[in-house]
Amino acid sequence: MARVAITELSKLYDGGGEPAVKDLSLTVGNGEFMVLLGPSGCGKSSVLRMIAGLEPITSGKIAIDGEIVNEIPAKDRDIAMVFQSYALYPHMDVFNNLAFGLRRRGIAKTEIERRVQGAASKLGLLPFLKRKPHALSGGQRQRVALGRAIVREPKVFLFDEPLSNLDAALRVSMRNELIRQQREMGITAIYVTHDQVEAMTMGHRICIMNKGEVIQIGKPLEVYRNPANTFVARFLGNPPMNLIPTSVEPDGGAYQLRVGGMSLPTDCWPAETLSRLGGKALLGIRPEDLYETAQRPDERRRIAIARAHVIAVEPLGAETLIILSLEGAAEEVTMRSGRETRLRPGDNATIELDLAAAHLFDPKTAQVIPPVHEEREARWAKAE
Repeated sequence: MARVAITELSKLYDGGGEPAVKDLSLTVGNGEFMVLLGPSGCGKSSVLRMIAGLEPITSGKIAIDGEIVNEIPAKDRDIAMVFQSYALYPHMDVFNNLAFGLRRRGIAKTEIERRVQGAASKLGLLPFLKRKPHALSGGQRQRVALGRAIVREPKVFLFDEPLSNLDAALRVSMRNELIRQQREMGITAIYVTHDQVEAMTMGHRICIMNKGEVIQIGKPLEVYRNPANTFVARFLGNPPMNLIPTSVEPDGGAYQLRVGGMSLPTDCWPAETLSRLGGKALLGIRPEDLYETAQRPDERRRIAIARAHVIAVEPLGAETLIILSLEGAAEEVTMRSGRETRLRPGDNATIELDLAAAHLFDPKTAQVIPPVHEEREARWAKAE
């Protein structure tokens, strides 16, 4: 196991106007599975390649177990990398694909046999050791690529979107296999993906990147529930968080939010901050925190926000997505409902939200407005 510490890491490619990576700092603990998540072109693969030694560093430091590796060649960093492409040798069978790197490093024949057999057993490849890559399925080839990294017994695993070439069902099984292997071996792993499902299910922590910068780092559910800004709110979640333009209006000595013809209390947010918003804010609410049902006595967190017109109903089997147009709001919103919903396109309904799960964003800076935690906790407690 190893600890990876990245300090103010930057990468500027020749001919590039803006750095691909800007002053990125990140620490990955011993045995941790860290996921770098972000849209294409955000710099996450560049970070991985600099850690591996495949790209020179423009500025900053990378340390593994306290040793700065900036000038250490890739082959001497004790790192194994799994790429998006399998990169298997087509003329070699599975055994020799697994053993090739070990032979290049001068490992003894008996040790090579032990490592290859052990990795093949873990990955279910024992029946295929004599097959060549063309005789394997896509999932089997990816397992060989993973096995080639496992036999190295490295300090750090690096994964660069290794599942993106697989079909949906195979991605799920290989995702579970990667999680199991990393947990059993306890090796530090850094995994790059633009797939939020992979990030949410695989990572101990996730690092969300955009335009070469770190936007937010945290445990998957913490980041999902408490996004730092509107980018994270919209990027993480499928469907993404609804961002509803609202008016912030004085109400005596306090403030209220106006969504269409409805008013919402603002005691979850500090009045001093609300006073600086210039009368406008973005109300963030996840689709699963909107409701079509009538409020019941034990659901005091729910507050009616607006009258809505149903634009579309999208049954997904276990759940149904309902696309709504809110009275007085320009943007459509998405509500996640049960599969037995009675709403149909053209219907009108009053929509409720769970105010304890709502977020408020400054439309000028896109940053979240931190809640008054004791007020929010009080709202949660009322529902118990």
